[in-house]
Amino acid sequence: MAQGEKQQHPSGDNRFKLLDRAITKHQGRGDALIEVLHVAQGIFGYLENDLLIYVAHALKLPLSRVYGVATFYHFFNLKPNGEHTFVLCMGTACYVKGAEHIQTALEEHHQCKFGQTTKDNKVSFITARCVGSCGLAPVAVLDDAVVGKLNPEESIKRVEQLKNTPREVLA
Repeated sequence: MAQGEKQQHPSGDNRFKLLDRAITKHQGRGDALIEVLHVAQGIFGYLENDLLIYVAHALKLPLSRVYGVATFYHFFNLKPNGEHTFVLCMGTACYVKGAEHIQTALEEHHQCKFGQTTKDNKVSFITARCVGSCGLAPVAVLDDAVVGKLNPEESIKRVEQLKNTPREVLA
């Protein structure tokens, strides 16, 4: 590829053009990998293998490094999420105040383990080490809203509300 020539994705998917803008903004530097992966996930919803290969090539990085970063950080998804996300904090304060009981109740009620998505693809259950709202423990992030002082019953109720609420499309 000649210098200055844009790489073109074989599928012709225009979302790759948006990703190229982010790569160009960071001058194709490898040290911008995390930011580029964030943008890629924002555009595509998750980081599929084809996308990781594209990013590795564009940033002139080994695929192993791109894949390593994408799998190391919990905020990157390698498979599609559900329509909504329920991120349960498992930090010390939340754990001590009952996060484990919330996790068990949700897994039993929805027949879905954390790290997975419900069969109807409505909710993905995720754990996080700490979401930084320890004073509200136990805490979960429902889509983008932090909800504190949860208990198992309230958590089940909140997930049911999520499942019955269409996710707003971001402009």
